[in-house]
Amino acid sequence: MTITRSATEILNGTIDSVRNVIPFELTIDKPTLVTAPYQQKSLGVLIGLTGDFRGRVVIDGNQEVFGKIGEAMFGMALEGEMLDSFSGELGNMIAGNLTTFVSKNGIAMDITPPTVLVGETKMYGFDKALSLKVTLADTGTLNIILMLEV
Repeated sequence: MTITRSATEILNGTIDSVRNVIPFELTIDKPTLVTAPYQQKSLGVLIGLTGDFRGRVVIDGNQEVFGKIGEAMFGMALEGEMLDSFSGELGNMIAGNLTTFVSKNGIAMDITPPTVLVGETKMYGFDKALSLKVTLADTGTLNIILMLEV
């Protein structure tokens, strides 16, 4: 499988995963190119991708958006450490769904445990990445950054 085809499968898998996991009406913009450094502003989750295709997925948002997703999924408001923990688990759910999607298309992939990023963070260590802006109806936005190693 070519690198371009693998990257397309990962991008499609990410979109499918977000649609399956997040219980909101979603609008997903076309991917845009991001160069280092990427600056995360408030709350995010970083998950490594290993196997046939390596890289990282960053789900970047703010406490309000993650909180509303948690409330929609669990029926209660999440704050503080509970919100941080939920953010990591949301990342696990999205990345886990991604690995299932790509495995159906012949790409062996696994994920690392999530790293929750709280506060303003600059991320280096990649040349280029794809950014997907995901708008949740009446809620806010998440940016999903795919830092794929080629």
